[in-house]
Amino acid sequence: MSTLIFKQKPRIIGWYSVVGKKESEGPLGYTFSRIVKDEYFGEKTHEGSERKFFITAIQGAIQVAGVQPDIVFAGDLLNQIVSSSFAMRDIGLPYVGVYGACSTMALSLLTAATFLESGVIQTAVAVAGSHFATAERQYRTPLEFGNQRPPTAQWTVTGAGATVLSTKQKSRFAVTCGTIGRVVDYGVKDVNNMGAAMAPAAADTLMRHFKNTKTKPSDYDAIFSGDLGQIGEEALRDLLKEQGYDLGENYYDCGKLIYDASQKVDMGGSGCGCSAVTLNGFIMNKFRNGEYHKILFMATGALLSPTTSFQGESTPGIANAVVIEEVTE
Repeated sequence: MSTLIFKQKPRIIGWYSVVGKKESEGPLGYTFSRIVKDEYFGEKTHEGSERKFFITAIQGAIQVAGVQPDIVFAGDLLNQIVSSSFAMRDIGLPYVGVYGACSTMALSLLTAATFLESGVIQTAVAVAGSHFATAERQYRTPLEFGNQRPPTAQWTVTGAGATVLSTKQKSRFAVTCGTIGRVVDYGVKDVNNMGAAMAPAAADTLMRHFKNTKTKPSDYDAIFSGDLGQIGEEALRDLLKEQGYDLGENYYDCGKLIYDASQKVDMGGSGCGCSAVTLNGFIMNKFRNGEYHKILFMATGALLSPTTSFQGESTPGIANAVVIEEVTE
């Protein structure tokens, strides 16, 4: 079955988010653990900066948790997930690289929770991140080119978020189940309209999750999608209404939450870091303050590469969902 029920209920014992200057100026700026205003983070390249964001998030989450994890599950957007892999040179812990494009934060949580459920490990870190400049260089054009952004584009978040899960340590918050995404492709070829490409996959995952868990949108304090942006959010609502599900007012998109319209980000935020920093900032702070007791966190990803785009391929989408809730036992 594509929906996994975690009987061990891996506890969230620490979380940390680090973001760039633009993200700190948005509506969620007050929720992040650390703000770095230098886009290079003291490094020579933006790729080096992205690695440092990863290192900072992992070390910060471990410090908050107060325990040494057994393993790290991490992923990013760059070819061969080099930001994660190179960052782990400095962390020195066992490492599993995961890739789900912008759905990677939810995928790393699902993978970590599955390992914990099996009993082979007791504590793990799930982390994802991105950088605006590195994503632009790889998927579109270097910033120096100065090309005009189309109105359907989204702004890749600069930042990383890390979550520490454990079956050994106690906490009020746990990952209780999750639904693994399927690859869905509606034939969208515009690489600057990722919201439209990912919305069908998000709808597929949500519908399967509701059916498998016998829940409905109103059973959750909030439902979050990763980075569908304005276009993708509207498409998701329409697709689910056709199947009899009304997301209502408790549905939010991280890509729309993280920036303000005045920041000129077109359709909103995107990137692995978008959902990662929102989860490990805004969302988990809501849990800590007692405002949330059960949420559905669904990160979405566009599974394209520069090569497939140049070859005229469409953009497949995927969405992975995780239920986080407050537990008493």
